[in-house]
Amino acid sequence: MKSRSAVASYFFLAILAYCFASALPAAEQAKKTEKKTETAPPPARVNIERREGRPIRPDDADSSKGANLRIDTNLVLIPVSVTDPLNRFVTGLEREHFKIFEDKIEQTIAQFASEDAPLSVGLVFDTSNSMGSKLQKSRQAAAQFFKTANPDDEFFLIQFNDRPEMIVPFTSNTEEIQNRLTFTQAKGRTALLDGIYLAMNQMKKAKNPRKAVLVISDGGDNSSRYTESEIKNLEREADVQLYAIGIFESVGARGRTAEELSGPGLLNDLAEQTGGKHFAIENVNELPDVAAKIGIELRNQYLIGYSPKNQDRDGKYRKVQVKLVQPRGLPALRPSWRQGYYAPVQ
Repeated sequence: MKSRSAVASYFFLAILAYCFASALPAAEQAKKTEKKTETAPPPARVNIERREGRPIRPDDADSSKGANLRIDTNLVLIPVSVTDPLNRFVTGLEREHFKIFEDKIEQTIAQFASEDAPLSVGLVFDTSNSMGSKLQKSRQAAAQFFKTANPDDEFFLIQFNDRPEMIVPFTSNTEEIQNRLTFTQAKGRTALLDGIYLAMNQMKKAKNPRKAVLVISDGGDNSSRYTESEIKNLEREADVQLYAIGIFESVGARGRTAEELSGPGLLNDLAEQTGGKHFAIENVNELPDVAAKIGIELRNQYLIGYSPKNQDRDGKYRKVQVKLVQPRGLPALRPSWRQGYYAPVQ
């Protein structure tokens, strides 16, 4: 019995030993596999990113051609003021009350508006010696003009005597301009045309599409480098309306120079060409009211836009004419507008 039991025990131990020996390679293999799993780098991830921060549209063009894409709209905008026989502003007219011509050819009105749009305005203020007794009323005139301003308007101040000087660049703070005018002193000669030249160049920095220059002066030019014809050419190129308040002595006053005698005509010609106006006054007490009137006129203009039938880019000057279709029940109305513009060259 003992021999059989010993054999059985031996046989049992042999089986255990075999199983143990077989399990060792499997365990080693499992460890190797686990080690490979731990040290092997993760598989590469595919990450697709758009080049631009916008949705891709089916009509997107080849990016290599996008740099040459150019959108060109050829739209001429003409501001128009309308007054009645008493020089009062007329509002409430519609598109059908206007006809517009370019070089005597009627154009199709594409845009029409009469809302109070933001303005960019330059004040060109005469500080020459002859302005001494008129400075206080001229400051009051500027203050009345600024009272018509809107929050989105911007202004700059140029003073001129022997030469023009930029005093305050574009700002929406009208108090800053008025404070600078408070310390103005009258001296020197009158470089009126140079002052307008500087203002027209400053207007290239304007942020608003509607632009105007207001000149307050008491006489003709006697100290400018630029000529009247040069300023008129500059006005034709600039999309800027010019308004002028001329403070002149009465016609019968003695001692008026040739420049002072020609002052009203000079300012009138410069203003009319741009669609603006010249107000000649002899009583300085009228200054504030006239300045306020100009501000109101700028707020009560019609803006007419058209695409010229003449699409030639020849750089030539095109004359513009505005005609009114007289509304029923109203007296004869008078329009004022920008007289023309230079065609683009490219």
